[in-house]
Amino acid sequence: MRKKLLRILLIGASLFMFSGCGIIDMIYLPPAEDTAQEIFEAANDAMSEKNFVRAVQLYNKLRDTYPFSPYTRDAELSLADAYFLDSEYELAAETYKDFESLHPRHEAIPYVLYQTGMSLMKQFRSIDRATTELQEAYDYFNRLRQVYPDSPYAKSAEEHMVTCRRLMAEHELYIADVFWHMKKYGPAWRRYEYIVTTFPDVPQVAEHAQEKSLAAYHNYREEQGREVREKRQGSWKQWFRWL
Repeated sequence: MRKKLLRILLIGASLFMFSGCGIIDMIYLPPAEDTAQEIFEAANDAMSEKNFVRAVQLYNKLRDTYPFSPYTRDAELSLADAYFLDSEYELAAETYKDFESLHPRHEAIPYVLYQTGMSLMKQFRSIDRATTELQEAYDYFNRLRQVYPDSPYAKSAEEHMVTCRRLMAEHELYIADVFWHMKKYGPAWRRYEYIVTTFPDVPQVAEHAQEKSLAAYHNYREEQGREVREKRQGSWKQWFRWL
């Protein structure tokens, strides 16, 4: 009887010890990491729900946690798309550029070039701002057109190139007009002439600049003549005072 009781106690102690280990594991051990596939699918779900902030977090987590996963390359491109769709155009442009640098032979490169150009072009806000991003966007669209002329994005890229050139020309015209209204006819004339020679492919702006250039030059020459006369008259007055 005593042996039977002892056996029961030993079995009970063993069961308690093993179950206790399980409880300890649940309390102290960290939860299992999500797999790369699980993170990628969760990020894609966030994209489909238009929760772009969450998608960015998950794509970045996948890239940082599983840099060599087969899902990571797609996540890098989707990360750029998430930034773009969330109107974070500067971050989108940089992420698309990084993707091209890391995967220059990827089949999605025509799309990447197009989206890089779009991200840069959308950073331009108004004609009174610098056009650095517009010029860079034009260059990306031009690369796409030249290197991948049969791409489905090539035609749209050409249309955006026209838009970039028009906006750059309008920016230069804005600066020239500012000089004109300030009656600084010399700088205005030179800026109008620059527009005429640089943007013949934007005829509506170039033609207007040509007309304003003639008027600015006329006013500039009159201004120079007046300054010469005033200087000459001032010299004669000083000479008579000396006498």
